[in-house]
Amino acid sequence: MEVNTETIIQKSKFGRICVFCGSSQGNKSSYQEAAVDLGNELVSMNIDLVYGGGSIGLMGFVSQAVHDGGRHVIGVIPKTLMPRELTGETVGEVRAVADMHQRKAEMAKHSDAFIALPGGYGTLEELLEVITWAQLGIHDKPVGLLNVDGYYNSLLSFIDKAVEEGFISPNARQIIISAPTAKELVKKLEEYSPCHESVASKLCWEIERIGYSSED
Repeated sequence: MEVNTETIIQKSKFGRICVFCGSSQGNKSSYQEAAVDLGNELVSMNIDLVYGGGSIGLMGFVSQAVHDGGRHVIGVIPKTLMPRELTGETVGEVRAVADMHQRKAEMAKHSDAFIALPGGYGTLEELLEVITWAQLGIHDKPVGLLNVDGYYNSLLSFIDKAVEEGFISPNARQIIISAPTAKELVKKLEEYSPCHESVASKLCWEIERIGYSSED
C-alpha cells in the first residue's frame, strides 16, 4: 500500500471521519484499491480516521493508508474481539469498549461524518443506524456511500423504492450521499447541508440522554 506523498495537504471542515467497511477484502481488487484511495484522500484533506479496529479486510487497508500518511487513527473495538487471531492488530490508538452498542456510540461520538465502503451485514447495520439517527435528529452529520463498481446500487434502488412506496420521505432520502470515488464523495460530504425534517431536535435527544428535564 502506497501513500501519495506528493498530494498537496488541504484543510477540511472535518477533523475526523468514521469509516464503516468489511472485515473481508472482497473478491475484487477494486475494493481494496478503493479503501487505500479513501485513506489517501483523508490524508490529503488533513482528516483523521475513526474505524472499528483491527487490521483485517478493508478495515486494514484504509487504516494502514491513513496511518502511513501520518494522520491519527482511532480503532474502537469490543474487548471480546481484541484477540489478534480474530481481528489482527489495530493500527493507531486503540479504544476498547464493552460491546457492539458502545462501539457504535463511541465511533459516532468522535466523528464529524460517516463513510461506508463495501462490506457485509456489520457494515450495513452500522450504516443504516447512523442514517436513522440522522432522520431522528440525533445528529446532523453527513453520511456517504463509496459506491465502488456499483456495489451499493441495489441498496440505493431499495431506498428509492421505499420513497416511492411512502416509507421514506423524499427529504430523508437526501441524507444518503453516494459517489464512485473517494475524492468525489468527500467533496459532496463537505458540501452537504441537512434538508430533512428531524423527528425530534438534537437538543431534545441530548437532554434525554443525560436524563435532564427542564421541569426538575
